[in-house]
Amino acid sequence: MATAAKKIALSSSRDIPFNKLVLSQSNVRRVKAGVSIEELAADIARRGLLQGLSVRAVVDETGAETGMFEIPAGGRRYRALELLVKQKRLAKTAPVPCVIREGGIAEEDSLAENVQRAPLHPLDQSRAFLALREKGQSEEEIAAAFFVSVNVVKQRLKLASVSPVLLDIYAEDGMTLDQLMAFTVSGDHERQEQVFERLKASYDKQPYVIRRMLTEGAVRASDKRAEFIGVDAYIEAGGTALRDLFQGDDGGWLQDVALVDEMVAAKLKAESDAIAAEGWKWIEVAPDFAYGHTFGLRQLRGEPVSLTAEEEAARDALQAEYDRLVAEHEDADELPDDVDERLGELETALEAFSERPLSFDCDEIGRAGAFVSIAPEGRLRVERGYVRPEDERPIETDPEEADSGQGSGAESGNDGEKDSEIEADTSTPEPEGLSPISDRLMTELTAHRTLGLRHALGERPQIAFHAALHALTLRVFYHYGSDSCLELDLKSVGFGTQAQGLNDSASAEAIRVRHETWAQALPKDSADLWDALQEWDGDSQAMLFAHVVSLSVNAVHEAWNRRPRALAHADQLARAVGLDMAVAGWRPTVDAFLGRVTKARILQAVAEANGQRDADRIEHLKKAEMAEQAETLLAESEWLPEPLRTPGRDAPNAVEPDATDLVEASTDTTVEETAANGGEAAMAEDEDMAEDDSVALERLATAAE
Repeated sequence: MATAAKKIALSSSRDIPFNKLVLSQSNVRRVKAGVSIEELAADIARRGLLQGLSVRAVVDETGAETGMFEIPAGGRRYRALELLVKQKRLAKTAPVPCVIREGGIAEEDSLAENVQRAPLHPLDQSRAFLALREKGQSEEEIAAAFFVSVNVVKQRLKLASVSPVLLDIYAEDGMTLDQLMAFTVSGDHERQEQVFERLKASYDKQPYVIRRMLTEGAVRASDKRAEFIGVDAYIEAGGTALRDLFQGDDGGWLQDVALVDEMVAAKLKAESDAIAAEGWKWIEVAPDFAYGHTFGLRQLRGEPVSLTAEEEAARDALQAEYDRLVAEHEDADELPDDVDERLGELETALEAFSERPLSFDCDEIGRAGAFVSIAPEGRLRVERGYVRPEDERPIETDPEEADSGQGSGAESGNDGEKDSEIEADTSTPEPEGLSPISDRLMTELTAHRTLGLRHALGERPQIAFHAALHALTLRVFYHYGSDSCLELDLKSVGFGTQAQGLNDSASAEAIRVRHETWAQALPKDSADLWDALQEWDGDSQAMLFAHVVSLSVNAVHEAWNRRPRALAHADQLARAVGLDMAVAGWRPTVDAFLGRVTKARILQAVAEANGQRDADRIEHLKKAEMAEQAETLLAESEWLPEPLRTPGRDAPNAVEPDATDLVEASTDTTVEETAANGGEAAMAEDEDMAEDDSVALERLATAAE
């Protein structure tokens, strides 16, 4: 006969006055965690006590109950009630719901209550917050009621924007919380589900991969076009922005690319119309121009507009405030937020005074034009005062030279030649005064003088350097090669194929700033250049010479123009200057390299930078996904493709082959040679360029004055 199961008897419960309760030393919770006592007390005052206390009767030495009860489980709730009593918000004798435990071990009760407690699933919390919001509570009210930050509430509510299909998969542990949070970047359920299907076939299911897939084709808020029009203005115009509440997203992504382009074009048009009203002959407008778009054009030299008395007073006041704040906090390890913000505002205001607009002659404005585009940081870039060759004024001939030429031609006939014997013909009466020297004799005499100059200049290297610098500077900054008797030319090649972002690269921006700095230091009139250069010290001349010569470098590979010796010299030059393109800012991105080469080259790049194991991890992927994964793997490696490497320098961050790689390499001579050439990343050679630049800038300021 089967034995009936013993029925479970639950502990009884009753209300016990608060002043009859005491804390037990058997409570296992000793470390504070979770909601504070103050927050819990506020929640009890608002909602009441939602969970009773677990208590045991206190007995005396004889085992008789004393009427007091100790609390092994529920100590935090007791302390919250105690705080309310101290605040006189709860009576000392207020009844407290309690479960009276008998038998067993008190510590076991305390441990079981805490260990067996299951935290609320994030999805349940998200749905609960959503239900409260739908019932009229704001995000701030929900956050205040549950003692969490508003951002936490927003994050949980954001989870509700994910497709119900994906939410169900997450609820069944089909994806992690981090993956689910990545899907919140986009509110398009269909797009989310498409990405999830693509993710099934992908080896790497990291959250950043999901975010990248969801934001394909969108414009980052940190893009210069987005900064130019302003994200707020874009949203007001009806555009949608994708945001990531769970990670830094640099402002998110603008999804309506067509609207971005339309707003950029409209704003550039409005800005260019205002600039055209200044009287320029032509205006070219584009979000970006190809690098070298001003080559071959002469730039006018404008004069900075002088500050008015009121503007000078305002500038002096700003500078005084800036100096005072710097002095007051020069010993502080970290500036207060308000001081740091104010210093930034003062720096911006002072820069506006230093970047005064230039004024040009009205006649010059009528022959020149301007380029209007967007600078890398999203501000308007206006390049004024460029004159095209066809708009240059014809070179005026010296009247004395013209008269001399006409007289010579009349004497020498149509061919302009007449020897000295004919000139001495006594049958023709001598005109009063000196007659002009014939062209032929003038040529012969100046030929002798040219040889004399060549010989003398060849023995005066400093003067020769000065003359070469003068001639090349004329070519670069004035485009008047006829102002020099030296037959030197300098070609600054353009680029037939423009690389993406070339004009906004760090090198391009540095060259532009340096060129403008030199242009301000040089005299406005080319006739004054010789004397001005002669007054400069040798270091300033050398720095200008280096800048001018640098503009003639052409190390571009062109399929139609084979120049093996010139490119070999480019390698020599790169070694001489210690060129490191990784330091110069080049990175192997999908657009710049990885998406435009074969899968074999992608794998080779990853293996060289990180090792063969990382290459093997992505080998099975399709090319597009492989390129994206490789970009992430190479982001911090400073790896460079062979055309960008400087011969004689080790590949940046080349990894040592591990033991497995060495075993496999033992049967492959080529791999052995590759391993032998590997090693630690070469450290960049120490250079004094920064110091040279600062010294040159000081000298430039003096020269400009």
